[in-house]
Amino acid sequence: MLDSLFYPQSIAVIGASADPKKVGYAVLNNISRFGYSGEILPVNPKADEILGIKAYPNILDINKNVDLSVIAIPAHMVPQCVRDCITKGVKSAVIISAGFKEAGSAGIMLEEELKSIVRESGIRLLGPNCLGVINTSNNINATFAAGMLPKGRLAFFSQSGALGIAILDWAIGNKVGFSKFISLGNKADLNETDFIEYFINDPETDIILGYIEDVVEGRKFLQIAKKATKAKPIILVKSGGTQAGARAASSHTGALAGSENAFNAAFKQTGIIRADGIEDLFETAMAFNSKKLPQGNKLLIVTNAGGPGIIAADTAEKLGINLPQLSRETTNILSALLPKNASLYNPVDIIGDATSDRYSAVLDNAMNDPNVDGFLIILTPQSMINVEDTAQVVINASKRSEKPFITSFMGEGRVRSSVQTLKLSSIPNFSYPEPAVKAFKRLFDHWSWKIKEENPLIKINADKEAVSEKINDAFGRNQFQFAEDDSREILSQYGFKFPEKSLSTTPKEASAAASKIGFPVVMKISSPDILHKTDIGGVRVGINSKKEAEDAFTEITINARRFMPSAFINGVTVYEMLPKGKEVILGITYDRTFGHMIMFGLGGIYVEILKDVSFRIVPVTESDAREMIQEIRTYPLLKGARGEKPADIDSIIDSIIRLSNLSTDFHVIQELDINPLVVYEKGAVALDARIIISHENKGGA
Repeated sequence: MLDSLFYPQSIAVIGASADPKKVGYAVLNNISRFGYSGEILPVNPKADEILGIKAYPNILDINKNVDLSVIAIPAHMVPQCVRDCITKGVKSAVIISAGFKEAGSAGIMLEEELKSIVRESGIRLLGPNCLGVINTSNNINATFAAGMLPKGRLAFFSQSGALGIAILDWAIGNKVGFSKFISLGNKADLNETDFIEYFINDPETDIILGYIEDVVEGRKFLQIAKKATKAKPIILVKSGGTQAGARAASSHTGALAGSENAFNAAFKQTGIIRADGIEDLFETAMAFNSKKLPQGNKLLIVTNAGGPGIIAADTAEKLGINLPQLSRETTNILSALLPKNASLYNPVDIIGDATSDRYSAVLDNAMNDPNVDGFLIILTPQSMINVEDTAQVVINASKRSEKPFITSFMGEGRVRSSVQTLKLSSIPNFSYPEPAVKAFKRLFDHWSWKIKEENPLIKINADKEAVSEKINDAFGRNQFQFAEDDSREILSQYGFKFPEKSLSTTPKEASAAASKIGFPVVMKISSPDILHKTDIGGVRVGINSKKEAEDAFTEITINARRFMPSAFINGVTVYEMLPKGKEVILGITYDRTFGHMIMFGLGGIYVEILKDVSFRIVPVTESDAREMIQEIRTYPLLKGARGEKPADIDSIIDSIIRLSNLSTDFHVIQELDINPLVVYEKGAVALDARIIISHENKGGA
């Protein structure tokens, strides 16, 4: 369907103008002057011809087929114009006109009218409030930008028109080639997901780039992006993800969640590479230009300068890139070819007086070394070296190898022409070693993603009817928060284990319950209105006698009434005190773009301070859960530090999958905490939990 946008046989420019100051002039002029070979049809009721091309008063007056309309007229006229396009049989329209949802309530109504027209007719709209579209393969430039992009294999979409203009100018100045360029605008119809899906099978596109501020259809985006990244790399800049606009939340999970975490999780689960900014976006794209991916993470650094080599090695270690030693055979050959004071370790330092011959010696002999998956060649332009010859050495070696070659020819004046030569041979160059190593890491990550096998989803057998009944009962009472006891009942249906407990309403009952359970015990206030019990002095641990149990009951209830006098108090719950284990936190939160997310991190009272947590969008697979656990900074503590017994990682994985099933089965859950889940060498037990549900009754599901 999008072929009519990119490959139209005829284009009508509605709002075409002979005034060079008007957008309608710029669009018509661009379509005409850059060599588009199809029919160009200006539409303007006040002109017979524009730029020497016959003009029409209305699109309905054109007695020819029209595949694409580019609309640049006042916003209030656009809806009727689109209706006329539909009557004419136009398949796609680019609405450059501004004055829609970005302009206030009247503009919002106009945009909603456009959406309604699209739903009823099936025409595809790009925009409104956009820069337009470019397809370099057939020389279409239906934008009001000042120049035309060079031909290339990059496809780029941008949610910001102003940023799009800047990137166009940058690409022209730097001779960076594109296949297609799309300004998304307000995304009333076509959005980033539509274009990602189109580019999967676009033979003119190798790499998909984009700048986005939000995603319109989160679940569809996940599905399409996961499919696309198995075929082509997707590199995106996502802005607007700070906590500044985050909503207030009542749970730990809700407080720690935000759009930034949601998008990070979505990108990880779909194989999207997230760039740190526009410069990083295009530097990363250049790294993928050669289409060579490392079959492992073993990088060989070759340098004529010690300092940059050390910087590269430090960066590699931070990023988890392996710097292997060359095989004994390669080392023996190089020891005879290089000076005695050269370093044969990795980085291979061929020292400052190196010529291109030394680079050639290393690359030629290390090229087929089984310990090497890719090369980083660092060069500082010292007086002894011929930079151009060295660039040719790298190019020749790269042509004979399927392993990726990345360069960091440092400097400016003496390396400029060589850098351009490298670029023409699809060898990326970085001004400094750090981004060069980072680029190799992204190549390796993309290869790992492409070969990664998808785990099947694991379904948990649970008593969903019992959970649904409890949730619907809560709706009947206008209760939207479940404290520990109710949360415990729900989670137990999904296989979570809890310590033995007993609710007491008097000090005597508390002491009797403690004796029956067995000392030592833990005592907590029981109230549906008190979610953070520790904060109000509602928890006592290590109680060892009946007298201590009675005193604890009195103290806990007094604290609760003092700090939360309006709270309904059921009593005090007495729990068996479990042996010490590793405390982790698990949670569910709802993201408005992608739906439910699972959170994992080390548990206890410091989770919101340390913020050492990870997120994934549900449904979560076994490999997703394992990656969540491994990516927190404190993961080594779970493996057992300084002689401690390791935690049962499989139990944590099992718990994450159970929560994923719960959130999938019951969309009404907005937030959930299990804090802590105590993990032992074998098994895990939940000590505390709370659940918050939506105010909208969805029948428990």
